[in-house]
Amino acid sequence: MAEFLLELLSEEIPARMQLRASEDLKRLVCDKLAEAALSHTRADAYATPRRLALRVDGLPPQQPDREIEVKGPRVGAPENVIQAFLKARGLKSLDACEQRQSGRGAFWFYVERVAGRPAPKVLADILPAVIASFPWPKSMRWAYDRVSWVRPLHNIVAVLDGELVPFEVELGSPDHPRRMASRKETSGHRFLGPQTFNVSNFNTYKARLGVRQVLIDPAERRHTIRKHAERLARTEALTVRPDEDLLDEVVGLVEWPVVHMGRIDERFMELPPEVLITAMRSHQKYFALQDSQGRLAARFLVVSNMETRDGGATVVRGNERVLRARLADAQFFWDQDRKIKLEARLAALKPIVFHAKLGSLADKVQRIETLAVAIARRLSGAAETVVRRSARLCKADLTTGMVGEFPELQGIMGRYYARFEGETPDVANAIAEHYAPLGPSDKCPTAPVSVAVALADKLDTLVGFWGVDEKPTGSKDPFALRRAALGAIRLIVENGLRQGLLEAFEVAIEAYAAQGVQLDAAAVRQDLLEFIADRLKVALREKGVRHDLIAAVFALKREDGSPEDDLVRLLARVDALGKFLESDDGANLLTASKRAGNILRIEEKKDQTSYQDAPDPSLLRLPEEFNLVEAMKDARERAELAVGREAFGAAMVALARLRGPVDDFFERVTVNSEDPAQRANRLRLLSRIRATLGTVADFSKIEG
Repeated sequence: MAEFLLELLSEEIPARMQLRASEDLKRLVCDKLAEAALSHTRADAYATPRRLALRVDGLPPQQPDREIEVKGPRVGAPENVIQAFLKARGLKSLDACEQRQSGRGAFWFYVERVAGRPAPKVLADILPAVIASFPWPKSMRWAYDRVSWVRPLHNIVAVLDGELVPFEVELGSPDHPRRMASRKETSGHRFLGPQTFNVSNFNTYKARLGVRQVLIDPAERRHTIRKHAERLARTEALTVRPDEDLLDEVVGLVEWPVVHMGRIDERFMELPPEVLITAMRSHQKYFALQDSQGRLAARFLVVSNMETRDGGATVVRGNERVLRARLADAQFFWDQDRKIKLEARLAALKPIVFHAKLGSLADKVQRIETLAVAIARRLSGAAETVVRRSARLCKADLTTGMVGEFPELQGIMGRYYARFEGETPDVANAIAEHYAPLGPSDKCPTAPVSVAVALADKLDTLVGFWGVDEKPTGSKDPFALRRAALGAIRLIVENGLRQGLLEAFEVAIEAYAAQGVQLDAAAVRQDLLEFIADRLKVALREKGVRHDLIAAVFALKREDGSPEDDLVRLLARVDALGKFLESDDGANLLTASKRAGNILRIEEKKDQTSYQDAPDPSLLRLPEEFNLVEAMKDARERAELAVGREAFGAAMVALARLRGPVDDFFERVTVNSEDPAQRANRLRLLSRIRATLGTVADFSKIEG
């Protein structure tokens, strides 16, 4: 068994593309190998800023021999048809063929035995196609080449069991042909180890790259950066501020990580910590440091891709100079922004378009205020005046210079400016938190005022885009509506907010109408509610909740026939139903419900009628029928009272009382009685069993 090594050396690959590219390279090559019947025992892919590498172990020396069965003409077909078939297969006569019977008569069949090709030949066929069709998110062409790649491709290494796998990739055009041939040589670090060297296998390839200042394995680069960063931080009694996303990016920026520590001018430490961190992180890819109290320190870490003779002193000075310029800009914005109050900035929101069909940001702020006040009525501790003030100012910082320079700080800077202007903590925090939660790992607001404004912002967006038919389609969601829906769900569920979604939709629709924007209200009420329900189902499934339990509860309707839109109530039902079905009574009642449903479905289809009416007491004959009717009446009354109190566990306990009577009924009563009237009455009893259980959930949607 042989080892295959492939390396694709290019100009710098964007860090955000490297992991996906290495996975794609592994997938594409391994899929092609599988198609060619070349098995392998292991495959590992690696990426650096300048190279993709793939190691495949356990390849056989050649493909296995195969038999290809070809169906020919019908026996007795015209001679010219037979001769055409023989010529196409390279045969002289039908002696090499055999007759077989099929449903359409006798046909000639030819079984061609194909010898397996050597693995190098197979690889030489596979690799040019993989390279030419590589699925980069963004790629480019250069000069006259017709093959696009993420950045100009410089070298291809392809070695199988120490020997070159020769092939060529056609890069150029017919008028300007250019081919790149595979080689056994590659080079190391662009500056520290540019000399070429021969490659025979992965271990020597990795070792020789290491000597030439290239760590091919991203995990090794990550470990090196983390270890050296923590060591440097300890020298100043500091710790590295956790930032795994930044670490992922920096790993993709360097082939030979060298960590240095720089200083931040003390005059800039008066800036909000978020400004310092964002300036260092977003623009310069620096790691922030903090003291034992968690306060931001006047130090930063920069990861270089170079070793220098002066131990990095020049690198540090250069990065400190760049950071000073960046922070000087931030200081200017900080000083200038505080000269204009947030209230005075509201007029500047009018020319900013939220959406061409939905008005300006100033219009959106008015709608958020209206909706937030309505939501706040269901929240304890959310004073209307405070909610109005928070909603009115929540977008004002979008017109500041600081947010213009650092968009990531929207909301956060609003809090700082609000505090500076003397706004209450509730108002300042609501401004900062109204965008949250932005994702599943983001903290969800809990302060009543923040919850009201944040939920109003998201529901206004959802209602507006649904009302003008700008919904997500497939994988496309340009307005991040899925994220808005999940954020709204978290705000409601995690805060136990008893806010009916349909009621909130109506307030939002009316707010749009007051501004002259007419929405498709029917689409909003039905489609948007279904969309949010689907998002909730996805979130619950990710937490391990059974999808059939979710479906069983979501299928319920309210007394007026409208869908249930109280998410807290829905989740309480799902939780109670799950616990009920884990009990013996619940499992047995589920079985009985399925049995009743199956009998009803069969008999209703056969009789072409429905047995939904109440059973006739005069047609009851057996004690088990009387007992079941009484038990269902009692269970239904108890369950409905419990559901009305939202005591869903108690409702399940009430239904559990049915287990004995239902078991007795199925054991001793013949449903399909010879008496037609009695048979119909007993089918109505089965229908009543299903309806009684339907007080808490649609048991027909539960699996098992």
